[in-house]
Amino acid sequence: MPTIDYDVVIAGGGMSGLITAASIGHHSRGKARVLVVDRNAENEPGRKTHNGWTCGDATSKRSLDYLAEHVGIRYGPPELEHPVKGVYVYSPDRKTKVLFEGEGFILNRKLAPRRQVEDARKVGVEFMFNATAEALLSDGGRITGVAGRRSDRSPFSVASKMVIDATGASSVLRRSLPIQSKIEKEINPDDVVVTGRYILEFDPARDSREYFDPEYCIIHLDQFMAPAGYGWVFPKGKAKTNIGLGVSKSGLERRNRRFKLNDTLQTLIDKYVADNPVISNPRQPETDGDSGNTKGNWQVPVRRHNDCMVANGFAVVGDAAWMPRPIDAGGISPSIYGGSILGKVVAEAIEAGDTGEGSLWKYNLEYMKTHGYPMASFEVLRRYLQTVTNDQINYGMKHFLSEEDVNAITERKHPSFDRARFMSPALWFRVLGQLPLARGLRYTVKKSAALVDINLGYPESPGGFADWQKGLSKELQETVEKFKPLDAVN
Repeated sequence: MPTIDYDVVIAGGGMSGLITAASIGHHSRGKARVLVVDRNAENEPGRKTHNGWTCGDATSKRSLDYLAEHVGIRYGPPELEHPVKGVYVYSPDRKTKVLFEGEGFILNRKLAPRRQVEDARKVGVEFMFNATAEALLSDGGRITGVAGRRSDRSPFSVASKMVIDATGASSVLRRSLPIQSKIEKEINPDDVVVTGRYILEFDPARDSREYFDPEYCIIHLDQFMAPAGYGWVFPKGKAKTNIGLGVSKSGLERRNRRFKLNDTLQTLIDKYVADNPVISNPRQPETDGDSGNTKGNWQVPVRRHNDCMVANGFAVVGDAAWMPRPIDAGGISPSIYGGSILGKVVAEAIEAGDTGEGSLWKYNLEYMKTHGYPMASFEVLRRYLQTVTNDQINYGMKHFLSEEDVNAITERKHPSFDRARFMSPALWFRVLGQLPLARGLRYTVKKSAALVDINLGYPESPGGFADWQKGLSKELQETVEKFKPLDAVN
């Protein structure tokens, strides 16, 4: 039997990998032998691409409080760069705004991983920097380690009781998983959005809170500006912002074809910045916390998380598990919940001497009950929103979205859109004004409620998974057939 080098190898030293590492160390009281393999240099931990630590940077106070309560880590400056009170979402015509209350923070994604490495080292986690895990080792139907290359191209291999894949949405490890498992290996390209952003300092040209608010995140809906996506302006100070767009690649292609245009994501972002009346003299900051991280693009999965995230000696977390929220592509909060939960489950499995699928199954169950249960319903809502025009979004936000719906979304629940029902004669004319929109919203609500019920009934052991997944897939496939992407923008 080969010598075991570590209890756990974590491939990927980004947000989810580092939180998982710290969680394992915390729950094992530093007894578990954990190695993080990160392709980056030690002075640049967590770097996502050659463009830097590209991210929207926003996360909720709720998720940070969860991390503090369950892993004993509480962040502060400089990794928490700027506090916000909530999110304003604006209609395409900018005439309607909806406030989603809830405190949060804009992180400094370059500095945060430095703090996270320190947190992990305090509980005994070791690091192999400048190294990329390229393949999983297996024996007897279970994962037994990783192999890869260092930045100097020299090979390495590490034997372990289990491997955690935190290498991102396009993970080679997940896609080439060499053992039989319930983990889905590939994602549908239509369930991925392309995003890009700048971090800018600027001279405020005027006070126009629908375009920049130092106390609130702003999201702009517009099918022409951001096809099947949205624009964002997140404050990082009184005259500093994270500003960008997320779009569906196929949606952008349809939009360009419809209007005989040749826009790219970057040209749309540049126009979005130029059209913002508050931002004058924009410049990319050159401080230590920002240099090398002020401009970049990346891809984000926007479907529900992987239906199963564990196998014998193996687990996925973060973007590798497709955890970002389907409705807004937010990935930091899901990584916090996922990494915290997975770390506790793995620590218990190591102590029990069993890292098989059954022993790790609690991760699937706990993540679903804690954070993941509404994600399939948000996937359906995202799919539906890709079918509506700007005029319908304007009308729907003005007439159909109630305070109760806003509160539901804030609490990670699906809105009921009761204003889209014939509940009283006073609402009849509003509903009749956009009857197809009202019917679509009501269908989405009904389907979403069914999906939440299915997810809350997630099987407690692997034996019930096949029947559960069959029921989920049937409900989702119906929405795919019903909601065809928008081919024209009004």
